[in-house]
Amino acid sequence: MRPSRFFWISLFSFVLASLLSGQDPSLRIEPPSWWIGMKNPAVQLLVHGDSISSLLPSVRYPGVSIRKISKTGNPNYLFLDLVIDKSTKPGSLTIFLGNKFKAEWDLREREKGSSLRTGFGPGDAIYLITPDRFANGDPSNDASVMTLEKPNRKDQDGRHGGDILGIVQNLEYIRDLGFTRIWCTPMLENNQPATSYHGYAITDFYKVDPRFGTNESYRDLSRQARAMGMGLIFDVVLNHCGDHHWWMKDLPSRDWINNEGSYVNTNHRRETHQDPHRSKSDEERMTAGWFVPTMPDLNQRNPFLTTYLIQNTIWWIEYAGLSGLRVDTYPYSDKGFSSKWSKAILSEYPGFNMVGEEWSMNPMIIAYWQKGKKNHDGYVSHMPSMMDFPLNQALVQALNEKESFNEGLIRLYHSLANDIVYADPSHLLIFPDNHDMSRFYTQIHEDFARWKLGLVFMATTRGIPQIYYGTEVLLTNPRSDAHGEIRADFPGGWTGDAKNAFTGMGLSDKEKEAQVFLKSLLQLRKKTPAFQSGKLIHFAPEQGVYVYFRILGNEKYMVVLGKNRNSIQIDLGRFVEILGASPSFTDVFTGQVLPLETARQLDAFGYRVMRVKSQ
Repeated sequence: MRPSRFFWISLFSFVLASLLSGQDPSLRIEPPSWWIGMKNPAVQLLVHGDSISSLLPSVRYPGVSIRKISKTGNPNYLFLDLVIDKSTKPGSLTIFLGNKFKAEWDLREREKGSSLRTGFGPGDAIYLITPDRFANGDPSNDASVMTLEKPNRKDQDGRHGGDILGIVQNLEYIRDLGFTRIWCTPMLENNQPATSYHGYAITDFYKVDPRFGTNESYRDLSRQARAMGMGLIFDVVLNHCGDHHWWMKDLPSRDWINNEGSYVNTNHRRETHQDPHRSKSDEERMTAGWFVPTMPDLNQRNPFLTTYLIQNTIWWIEYAGLSGLRVDTYPYSDKGFSSKWSKAILSEYPGFNMVGEEWSMNPMIIAYWQKGKKNHDGYVSHMPSMMDFPLNQALVQALNEKESFNEGLIRLYHSLANDIVYADPSHLLIFPDNHDMSRFYTQIHEDFARWKLGLVFMATTRGIPQIYYGTEVLLTNPRSDAHGEIRADFPGGWTGDAKNAFTGMGLSDKEKEAQVFLKSLLQLRKKTPAFQSGKLIHFAPEQGVYVYFRILGNEKYMVVLGKNRNSIQIDLGRFVEILGASPSFTDVFTGQVLPLETARQLDAFGYRVMRVKSQ
């Protein structure tokens, strides 16, 4: 695609205006703006331009002063520490570099109540989207002269064209399913030559990828979602960047990238953070090693980079009005940095929430990172939530295995019994699958009855449920577990699709039933506080039946999950400590009062969710 005449006119106008104002068009300042009234009145600017370190910076704006000027070994960088007084007014200030260059930089007014924003919690249900694969609302932005990789929907690892407008156009669909939060995998610029759709190889930390939209369209997505009662969760990448990031051609310092910019693969030994017997070399390689050669590993021990990453996160929270963060590859970062970063975010937003990815099946390792955990080595984490991979594994095993003393539904019982190690298990993120693993329906061998049992459990157990897009219409990856197949296009997101899950066109009866079923579960959870924050009491599975209760005040709910191939009569006497004498049961889906004999009856691979009243 050749640049349009409008493109060249716009570029020429920008350069001409810059030259007339004395501003070098190659001058870069990050963050590009800031806000008055922050708890921390200081902000550090990264300034990049040709040979600028020899120039003396100055600022002329009431209430703003330069506290410190720092140089690195690269003459093309300056780091300016500004202090913003509480009395400072919003506006545009001028930063001078000697008498040679000047740049305009904005100070903005915060939205009312910004510091008091609340993040996601147990009362929410999260819809996870891979934006490139959800819906193509604006085909005109699928490629641009600035982006290296062009669209190819036939390539499962290529760009398919999903974008921000596609999500905006389908917010009502997401809301009506019962979701209250949307987590999108990263939408920042990934101007990489290949496999750039996933978003985890960032090339500009302050810019939305133009194939998704603009910074303003991302902010508009957040606003429209909030207007519908939903919040936006931002996927943060702290550990690495893409090898085509703008600074890779001119690093601020030799230690900006781990191993001085040379590729050394991580050993993935995440337990080295906690292991009392670990070697220093194993621990160092874990955090300083790279994932792949195309994702340089950031050295978060560099104090300028530490500040840069903290400020970048705060900038997006403030700019886009975010409702939460999901942090990618959390244990791969330097753990001293992680503590400082999470503390800084919660210092500005005390009611905010963030969830970290620690892909371990050992609950002791997951627990180490959660806020409030008293660790053996004195490490203090400030991360309110972590992803519950142990429970995810237990769910799939529980549904697939034959019932025995140590296999089957007992896996769920064992996993939840490990909640003793967590500071707050109610704030763990629970999920049947996500964007990095085979689809849930695939993992359970496309068994619809088991799928229903798994979703009932997700909606009624402790924690914060997250559902991956397409789960509601039984998306699968039957040919492989390749990421490109797992992250398949959502049916109906592209003009001409044979199926449309947004409208129901072309869906099979089973797919329609699944959609309605998930909606009924999420709507139930939304209106039932006991499923959000009630006390969980469970009974060890027997005879292929797992029973647990959620109790909040006078509200009491009984959940029954069964894996028998024939119907079975449940011995309710076993649960008398919770049921009490002469209990009555109401089916939560139909609202019908159930006779005792009906309440005891459980169909093959069946479930019951009942409200209980004790006499």
